[in-house]
Amino acid sequence: MRYFVTAIGTDSGKTVTSAILVEALKADYWKPVQSGFPRDCDAVADLVSFPVKIFPSAYEFVKPASPHDSAKAENKTIELEKIILPATSNHLIVEGAGGILVPLNDTDFVIDIAQKFDLEIILVVNLYLGCINHTLLSVRELQRRNLRVKGIIFNGISNPESERIILLHSGYEPLLHIEKEAFITPRVVQKYAEKIKTRL
Repeated sequence: MRYFVTAIGTDSGKTVTSAILVEALKADYWKPVQSGFPRDCDAVADLVSFPVKIFPSAYEFVKPASPHDSAKAENKTIELEKIILPATSNHLIVEGAGGILVPLNDTDFVIDIAQKFDLEIILVVNLYLGCINHTLLSVRELQRRNLRVKGIIFNGISNPESERIILLHSGYEPLLHIEKEAFITPRVVQKYAEKIKTRL
């Protein structure tokens, strides 16, 4: 299985979700474009219970910003055709940057990476006031592109009515709900990995 972890915005919980999926599947991990430090790949490595295979990013920048901005700060341009899917016989978790329409350059967006490699999408939805609108706008774009979506992972304090209306209008399956945790530790990641195993 090859999943692309994306979200309705920045700081939605993609890295924690990626660690949970890596743990559940004992998968390899790849973040095609990394902006800023600490690196998400290092967080994933620290949160899983085994020596995960991490493929190097195609692009890695210092500035913690939108990838196109981070690249520009280093007088570089991200080229989609130079982002090559790593070869592996194992399951692969690919983590995007920010939300689905975060720009890579003046033409391409983060979601174009998933589309290029025909990766199945897992959409992370963090629950806050306004998340319904942001989620359904993201859903419409995924549907417009005819991308395959495995389902939604909710993140944060439960809001049953928000979750219900999002699932109703998206038609997507709920895969997991990550509760608001005081600390994210390997044990917490393993707990959620056990919960989602049978849904992947």
